Amino acid sequence: MTTAARSASRPVAAPVGDVLYTVHPSPLGDLVLAGPESDVLGSITVPGQRHATGVQPHWRREDTAFTEAARQLDAYFAGELREFSLVLSTPTSEFRRRVWEALDALPYGTTVTYGELARRAGAPAASVRAVGGAVGRNPLTVVRPCHRVMGANGSLTGYAGGLDRKRFLLQLEGVLL
Repeated sequence: MTTAARSASRPVAAPVGDVLYTVHPSPLGDLVLAGPESDVLGSITVPGQRHATGVQPHWRREDTAFTEAARQLDAYFAGELREFSLVLSTPTSEFRRRVWEALDALPYGTTVTYGELARRAGAPAASVRAVGGAVGRNPLTVVRPCHRVMGANGSLTGYAGGLDRKRFLLQLEGVLL
C-alpha cells in the first residue's frame, strides 16, 4: 500500500455550497486544492485538467486551508516524500472506488497497465475502457497516482493533466529517464 492508501480516508459529506479551496504553486502549475473542511481533501487539480470542475462560484477561498496537503506535496516534488498521509473525501460509485483503491496501492516508482489495474480492482479484462474512464476522473491528481498507469505496450497514454505532466511525475519517481 502506498500513497493515498495510507491516508486516513473517512466519509465526509460536504453541505452543498460549502467547499473550501486554496491555490498552491507546484512544478505542474498552480494546484487547486479543495474539500469540505480545511483538513479534508476532496480534489487536487492542475490548470487545464480534463474532467475537473474548476473553482465554482459557491466555493470559498481559504488560503490557510490544506496546509498539511501543501506541505506533503512540496515534499513529494522535492523528492523527500513517497507516500501521502492525508484525510481524503472522494465519494464515488462502487466501481470507481475499487479502481481508485487499486490506484492507491501502486507503489512509488512503479507502473501498471490498465489491464493489470482492472485485474487488481476485481474488474473483468473487458472493462479496460471503463477502468480508463475511472482513472481519468480521479479527483486527486498526484496524491492518487493515476500517472503510474501505462498503455499495454508501456506507452504514456491518457493523463487528464496532460502527458507532459505525466512524464514529469514519472521522471520524478525514477520510472523514466
